[in-house]
Amino acid sequence: MAKQNKIHEPPFHIVKRPAIVWWKALLIRTVAIIAALGVSSVVLYALTKKSPLEAMRLVYEASFGAYKKDLGTGFFTQMFTGRKFWAMLQELCMLLVIALAVTPAFKMKYWNLGAQGQVLFGGLCSVAVMFYLNSGYWATHKWLVTVLMLIAAVLGGVLWAVIPALFKARWNTNESLFTLMMNYIAIQLVSCMINVWVPSGSQVMGVVNQNSKIGWMPAMAFPDAWNMSPSAKNYFFNIVIVLLLTGVMFVYLRYSKHGYELSVVGESVNTANYIGINVKKVIIRTLVFSGLLCGISGFLLVSGTDHSITTGLDRGYGFTAIIVAWLAKFNPLMMVLTSFLIVFLGKGASDIAMNMGFNESVGDIITGIIIFFIIGCEFFINYRIVKTHREG
Repeated sequence: MAKQNKIHEPPFHIVKRPAIVWWKALLIRTVAIIAALGVSSVVLYALTKKSPLEAMRLVYEASFGAYKKDLGTGFFTQMFTGRKFWAMLQELCMLLVIALAVTPAFKMKYWNLGAQGQVLFGGLCSVAVMFYLNSGYWATHKWLVTVLMLIAAVLGGVLWAVIPALFKARWNTNESLFTLMMNYIAIQLVSCMINVWVPSGSQVMGVVNQNSKIGWMPAMAFPDAWNMSPSAKNYFFNIVIVLLLTGVMFVYLRYSKHGYELSVVGESVNTANYIGINVKKVIIRTLVFSGLLCGISGFLLVSGTDHSITTGLDRGYGFTAIIVAWLAKFNPLMMVLTSFLIVFLGKGASDIAMNMGFNESVGDIITGIIIFFIIGCEFFINYRIVKTHREG
């Protein structure tokens, strides 16, 4: 009798978990965040000999300023008028608007990895208008320069997003590689134009129109009695615009016909074709919308924040935004929370590294640990580990 080979099965295997109630998913995410903070505290203690409570205090102060013991009016005044709070909101909104930009494409399962390039090219078109239209007629019509900057940024972002979309729709090219390639082209274009505008070769653009402020986003005029910081005045309109875009995106994805069509295309191209949806048209239209939002974010960074341009204009948010959108399950309202979490913890980690005399790499390590735990918890929300039952 021939000897039978035994099949060795692993003691455990992974199975798809059925949809769990919202509070269990929230509990898993909360445990992941606490675990991330715990591991980060251990790493920080090994490097700085600071207690976990001291580290958490520094994380808080990085976004909200020095903590005050009294919880009365002084506490809230210090929080909502402080420079750090509004700077944190500004970074949150810049990450959020780029996350909103990639959401329609990812919901359609078009893997747009080119948000960085789309933001950069939109910002480059915007700063070009600011650079050349800075005297004569334009000096007395500053608002018109700002409008032209917005139009240029939107057209630039749309162009940079539509090029790979057309190739995808016509020849079914790989959108991930194509959009990544467009990032590098945009980076080199920015470097090239900085060399043109700054002949000294320093590769530093500097602040454009610093004296005339032509093309700068206007500052909000708060009452003097409110004692608002300059950051609050300078970033207010940026923040309001992004919050309005968040509401628009929520309505677009949830209630519009276009939002329904891109969801169908994402679920099944064959089904979309069967019910009469023009898939090529949906791909191009969706990427136009994504490019438009990336262009707006480039405009906000140029006109409302930096008043200049560098190859790092997007602050690396072009890829972090993908994590934000994915963690929020492509829900624009939930992206506000995930953006806050990543910006809050990231600023805290960077601030700790700076205060302790380390370079930014330590802050990046801590941020990476936190994001690793946040992403890892999604595994336990969608899957479970079960023991293999063996016969005999």
